[in-house]
Amino acid sequence: LLGSLQATRALMVAAILLGLVAIFVAVTGMKCMKCMEEDQVKKMRMAVFGGVIFIIAGMAALVATSWYGNRVARAFYDPSTPVNTRFEFGSALFIGWAAASLALLGGAFLCCSCPQRETSYPPTRGYPKNAPSTGKDYV
Repeated sequence: LLGSLQATRALMVAAILLGLVAIFVAVTGMKCMKCMEEDQVKKMRMAVFGGVIFIIAGMAALVATSWYGNRVARAFYDPSTPVNTRFEFGSALFIGWAAASLALLGGAFLCCSCPQRETSYPPTRGYPKNAPSTGKDYV
């Protein structure tokens, strides 16, 4: 096989494995799970870490699918390629692009759920309420 075809296959296998790891990491960071329940900040960080892994998996799938799609398009428009051996974009390419887009979108949503840092500002105090004036305060 060509080196580019082997590389796209390796990228897709890496994307699938990273996606599985991201699922397990993100599931432990969900609010509805009981593990790591005592520390909510660490739990949210696990969800964000799962989102980062999802983004990496989505990028690997996007690169592999686009690389193979570019190869198909170049071979299709190459005049030296015989007509009976030309490939066209198939449903697998479109599914790969859709899967990469969804993995990137899901990873971005998980990364947006990062915990908010607590501020070190003192708590706000209300203004003291004045007693009603009797009118004798004026000179």
